[in-house]
Amino acid sequence: MARLRTVLADEAGARLRSTSLGYLLDTTGDELDVRLFEQAAARAREALLRADWSAVRHETGAAPGLWRGLPLAELPELPQAQTLRQHVQEARLQALEWRVQAEIRLGHAAGLVPELSVLVVEHPLREAFHGQLMLALERSGQRAEALAVYQRLRRALVDELGIEPGAEVRAIHQQVLRADPDRSRQAGGPDPDRSESADRPDPARSGAPAQLPADVADFTGRQEELRQLAAALRPSPGSGAPRVVVVSGMGGVGKTALAVHAAQQLRAQYPDGQLYLDLRGFGVGGARKAEELLGAMLTALQPCGPARPVPEHGDDCAALLRSVLAERRVLLVLDNARDADQVLPLLPGNGRCAVIVTSRNVLTDLPGAAQLPLEPLDVEDQRAFLAAVCGPDRVQLDPDGALRLLAACAGLPLALRIAGARLAARPAWSLTTLAERLDDGQGRLHGLSVGRLAVHATFATSYHAIRDSTRQVEREAARAFRLLGLWPGQLLGTEAAAALLDRPAPQTGDLLEQLADGHLLQTPEPLRYRFHDLLGEYAAQCAAEEEPAEQCAAARLRLVIWYAAALEAAAATMTLGIQEPPRLDTAPAAALPTFRDPEHALRWCVQELPNINEAIRQAADSARPDLSWRLASWLQGYSRSYWWTRELDDCLALALRSAEQHGDLVGQAWMLRRIGTTHGMADRTEQAVEALQASLTLFQRLGDVRSQAAVTGNLSLAQVDPCRALDHAREALRLHRLTGDEASEAPYQDALARALRLTGDFAAAEQHFRRSLALWRRHGDNPRTVAGALASLGAALRGLGRREDALAALEESLGIRQHLGDFTGSADCLVQTGYAHLHFGEWAQARSCFERAVALGRAHRMPDMVKEALEGLAELEDARRAPRSH
Repeated sequence: MARLRTVLADEAGARLRSTSLGYLLDTTGDELDVRLFEQAAARAREALLRADWSAVRHETGAAPGLWRGLPLAELPELPQAQTLRQHVQEARLQALEWRVQAEIRLGHAAGLVPELSVLVVEHPLREAFHGQLMLALERSGQRAEALAVYQRLRRALVDELGIEPGAEVRAIHQQVLRADPDRSRQAGGPDPDRSESADRPDPARSGAPAQLPADVADFTGRQEELRQLAAALRPSPGSGAPRVVVVSGMGGVGKTALAVHAAQQLRAQYPDGQLYLDLRGFGVGGARKAEELLGAMLTALQPCGPARPVPEHGDDCAALLRSVLAERRVLLVLDNARDADQVLPLLPGNGRCAVIVTSRNVLTDLPGAAQLPLEPLDVEDQRAFLAAVCGPDRVQLDPDGALRLLAACAGLPLALRIAGARLAARPAWSLTTLAERLDDGQGRLHGLSVGRLAVHATFATSYHAIRDSTRQVEREAARAFRLLGLWPGQLLGTEAAAALLDRPAPQTGDLLEQLADGHLLQTPEPLRYRFHDLLGEYAAQCAAEEEPAEQCAAARLRLVIWYAAALEAAAATMTLGIQEPPRLDTAPAAALPTFRDPEHALRWCVQELPNINEAIRQAADSARPDLSWRLASWLQGYSRSYWWTRELDDCLALALRSAEQHGDLVGQAWMLRRIGTTHGMADRTEQAVEALQASLTLFQRLGDVRSQAAVTGNLSLAQVDPCRALDHAREALRLHRLTGDEASEAPYQDALARALRLTGDFAAAEQHFRRSLALWRRHGDNPRTVAGALASLGAALRGLGRREDALAALEESLGIRQHLGDFTGSADCLVQTGYAHLHFGEWAQARSCFERAVALGRAHRMPDMVKEALEGLAELEDARRAPRSH
């Protein structure tokens, strides 16, 4: 937020301001999406009144693009937010109605069927959408489907509200029953999309194949994907190439359901027939051969023309298929393809036909194909789908159970369908009951099965296809899938994965990309990979069942060692001149990151902290439990900027428990030292002194003088009593000088200077602060340590009454902190600067610094910083009210 405020200030003045309630962003009328939407809706309303349908379409077509999910979703309980949310949602639906009405009036009814089919499911009681869908279906030659829409609406209204449909929808129903073209034109205008196929014979009567499976009655969501499919497959007479779309995704993500649903909506545009073939690219029995598939397609198409024998050779069959399809408009759905080689012989040779291919692999080598990768459903579509399968009332009655079920199913439509089917078969169960059964210790995959549907079996077809392949590279990818299951739930980079797999990084990268292409891995960031939750659980099962236990343990240990070595290198970059634990004595299995500077190392630590935490946990149960405390100890550089995070506390506590369980005195001493330091940085004085005293006792038993000096110095910093702090500081400096390491003396000079400042000896404190600052600059010039020394020097100079020198040091310190993006250090420096201005009677400047510190602390959840800044503001008010002496 601080950087954002700086950018906005540079561009357009003080756009982002802090107030007593938080941040306020000043916007103009053409910047806020809600205002833009309302302006477009108002213009559409005016155009509607004058029957300017082109203008209505233009204004309402742009307005929905401003939407991003649920309005004010961050404020679910705020009454004002609920009122505004309902208002803008209703306005959006009204705009959608107007746009569809304009499209119908302008003669574009046929292309609206996919969108309206989604809208009537999402809004089952909204009559306008049902009426518009009926018109669109009737204009597309789907009269029976239009009548079925009316019946579903009528049942819903009678069952839910006890009322009949309104007069407008009943009139459309009568119009469809009579199939009156004149009445149709009056209601919606001419439809040029219908003209080309109006004189064609009915496919059912002419014998054209109609092989599409039945549509899914409760199909939910995927509105954007349906739009993309409709656009990509729209007939284009001038094109010489067939339109091909590959719908790819992991098993169970809903590829077939989407393809069939889209094909059903588009079938009127392909009146010469629709072919559906299951290529069985993944499953028992192996993929179907091209000759078998071509023969089936040619046989199905024979009624459309003179009978002819099917050639024996595959290439001849493919050529004959292209001839048969040359003058026809046919839609092909090729489901469950293994690879591009299986699909290529089945493609038409002209642009009159279209093809939807579904595959668990990304068929990037299929020429001219548009790619539509399918992701798991978002939360709102998940909830709607679950309600459609098991009933909306049950979802509404148990919202907490619904959230738990959605989390367990992880957005996978197959898992949601299974959960919904189990609930439908158990009317007495609540959603919480099923959620608890899925979390009963047997694993979600065990519970996500019903009848012939099972998530586990669906995943198995993808995995077995590569595990049992004749190709070595695919079998190697299956091994990678299993071993990655030993580390599920986290994003892994290529180098870390190379250590886990014990393979060179280039080969590992190829394997990871192969798994990603097969949708067995996700790649949400460039060159970083993770499992879908349920796939990760399945991969872990495969590893447990198929990999020897000792190989699993060895793979885990390789990755733990890699993270230990990488974190050691990062710590050495970030904490130049600071004592670290004994170096790692084991070489990593893969190349380590190269850190350019401390900031690069810190960013890596922030990115990899979940994996480091997992490494600490896994190390505790490995053959090298010492790696647990070593990893946690090497987080020292990270802790200097993120000491206030709960993750750091968890890491240190876990590592200490591991060292205690294994009787590792060195590990206990180091963990107590790090824990004490962290408590000290968080101003938890009593806990800091307790942990540091225990650490000092252990280091004395171990005879480690260097560590004794460091812990004694930290005890000085943690002390509240100035005299005791000074005694500890002098003892720490004495112990350190016994080591003869002058380059590492800066922290001890700094501790002594702080203690002298506490006793009121500011002149002596200045001397030692300047010594520590010179040492920090001379030995590594770590910017964070330099910034800390400058802030401390500024406080000492304030005590000496040297205003300009004090503010100059504090200003330089703050500049470094802000450049580094160090919010904690920036807030602390602002507080110190505020006290400096307060000391010199500069009320306005002091208030500005304290208020900025409060805003920064609240924005980044730093309650201790907020508390310190508020205390500064209170002291400022006391000083302003106090009578001035003359």
